[in-house]
Amino acid sequence: MTTNKKYEKLASVRRLTLAVAACGAIAVPAAFANPIGNLDLVPPADLPESARQAGEAMFLQEVGANTFLYIEQDRGARMAILDVTDPSRIRSEGSVQLEASAAFDFVAPVGHDSELVRFREGNREAVLDLQQPTLPRLKTVPGLTLTGPLTDIGVGGFTVASDTAANRDVARDYQVVDTTLLGGAGQVIDVKKVREALTKQDTGTTFLLTDTGLYLIRRPAVEMWRKRQELENLSP
Repeated sequence: MTTNKKYEKLASVRRLTLAVAACGAIAVPAAFANPIGNLDLVPPADLPESARQAGEAMFLQEVGANTFLYIEQDRGARMAILDVTDPSRIRSEGSVQLEASAAFDFVAPVGHDSELVRFREGNREAVLDLQQPTLPRLKTVPGLTLTGPLTDIGVGGFTVASDTAANRDVARDYQVVDTTLLGGAGQVIDVKKVREALTKQDTGTTFLLTDTGLYLIRRPAVEMWRKRQELENLSP
């Protein structure tokens, strides 16, 4: 299944937006680029060796003051890493072999240091662990079987719905994934026949209306932060 607009909206929360300012050229050494009007086109030959190979997909990730570009290569078998913090000094951070059976697409951020990926064959998901930015690892999500729309529920997880046509009369199954427990047991919770899902933004609470009643997905850290804010506002 192709990445839908919802994925793109979620991913845009953390990823960088690339833009070219028409008001002036970026300061790049003349020997490092081919100027085209107000633009500087840098060919692969002027970039690190890992950037001179074909890639399947890529995405940007901010880590503190640094920005890394991850390039999926060799049908998911390898991840090249570039430090692109300074466009005039693109640096290679090496490459890492991944245990991927096929090419995949980057779907959405999971918390601050992980990325959900979906394999192009079989509609399977995995999580790219970026806790060590220069040593990314793929982790499977045991028990995750649904392949429909995905919704981020904060740094602790996400939900995946069954792939059902958009019809309010048709209930969907949901799976709630707690990404803080990746690698452990019991991180996927099934919620069957969900007729509607709503999220209360101030507390981060997600409500799932099902045939058997209402389910809540709570985010205690957000609730505590909200209460602290309310107390501070009441203080004289």
